[in-house]
Amino acid sequence: MPEAAGHVDDATPEQESPGLPGNGDRAARLWLTLVPIVVILALDVATKAWVMNTFELYERTPVIGDFFRLTYTHNPGAAFGLNIGEHSRVFFLVLSLIALGVLGVLYRGTPSSDRLRVLAISLVAAGALGNIWDRIRLEAGVVDFLDFGIGTSRFPIFNVADSAVTVGAVLLLISFWLEGRREREMAAAAAEAAAPE
Repeated sequence: MPEAAGHVDDATPEQESPGLPGNGDRAARLWLTLVPIVVILALDVATKAWVMNTFELYERTPVIGDFFRLTYTHNPGAAFGLNIGEHSRVFFLVLSLIALGVLGVLYRGTPSSDRLRVLAISLVAAGALGNIWDRIRLEAGVVDFLDFGIGTSRFPIFNVADSAVTVGAVLLLISFWLEGRREREMAAAAAEAAAPE
């Protein structure tokens, strides 16, 4: 019995404390994964349902004059109106599923300490899931309604999911750039340390 008690006393703090940095990184990873996905999906589904129940197809409603208006439309193609023809819906559905698989691989390879990349992947995945759900349930394609522009010069109509994908993609590029900069700094420091005096 004394040995057993002594064995417990010898346990390392890392094994027992849930508040250590390693566990904190894992908790942050979970939050940065689940919260964006749940929030974006809920917002995307709710806004699309509201638009479909409130407006007629192609109806335009000014919000900030002509600069920002709500325009209810369907897009069988990709984000921001990209369309390749009659098979756009199926093509981009398959492409989105492949993209989710790639994101999954990237997510698994991302350390928990890289919170920016975890958040970026979560945003892109949430947006992709939102539009995938539309492509599965609606033959007409993805619901778009956010319409910005001046006169006839307008940005392609988009939705909440598209916004999440765009923000996530930008953050992902930033995270790769920061990683590259860190690697260059480490390589320079190693080369300087190895240089003869």
